[in-house]
Amino acid sequence: MSALILALAAGAVVGLALGALGGGGSVLAVPALIYLLGFTPAAATTASLIIVTATSFTALCAHARTGHVRWKAGALFAAAGILPAAAAGAAASRLPQPILTTAFAVVAALAAVRMLRPGRPSTGHPPTVRPAAAAGTGAGLGALTGLLGVGGGFLVVPALVTVLAFEMQAAVGTSLLVISVNSLASLATRGATTAGADWPVIAPFTGAAILGAWDGKRLAAKVSGTLLRRVFAAVLLAVAAWMLVDALTP
Repeated sequence: MSALILALAAGAVVGLALGALGGGGSVLAVPALIYLLGFTPAAATTASLIIVTATSFTALCAHARTGHVRWKAGALFAAAGILPAAAAGAAASRLPQPILTTAFAVVAALAAVRMLRPGRPSTGHPPTVRPAAAAGTGAGLGALTGLLGVGGGFLVVPALVTVLAFEMQAAVGTSLLVISVNSLASLATRGATTAGADWPVIAPFTGAAILGAWDGKRLAAKVSGTLLRRVFAAVLLAVAAWMLVDALTP
């Protein structure tokens, strides 16, 4: 199968995840770029950030139109994560890849387990934003974004649901704002690797992901938050197990 077809297929899946779940794009894009398209881990994380930045911004616009973005909380998360994301992105290049892959898998699995726990009942009104909680959580997630080369949506969504008691649809929309900002901050520290990016693969991958994000947005409007949460958790657990086995296999 040609690289173009693989890039288009993988991009569609990544976009669908971002549009419907508000995250999961990088956690799916990185393995696809490595195992399907032959990218090195370093090149894959950089390419993933490029793809997810463009796709998440597109999906953010779609969710904003339906009022599913909590701008105040999202801004706090994003602002708190900018410097940690940039610093961790610079440090990531000095760490052995198996350590990064293992950390990626463990964090994804923990996020999935937390998503499977029963959520707090929604009151139907936007929750009160706790600035300290939002800023502290945002800083931690920003650091993980830079370190692991992911947009961070697969961590932001659980954090918004469990820490700030967001309903799932608002968590999905707001996470896209945080993903866009964190991904840009992390990309700023990877200038050397973006210069040699494989654009003939990245461009169609990104285009398919953007189109998939619109389909994902429509899917999110038709499916309950509980089901979305379970699907999100199942995807995270599967990818975490795959990457952990790969990291620990000689």
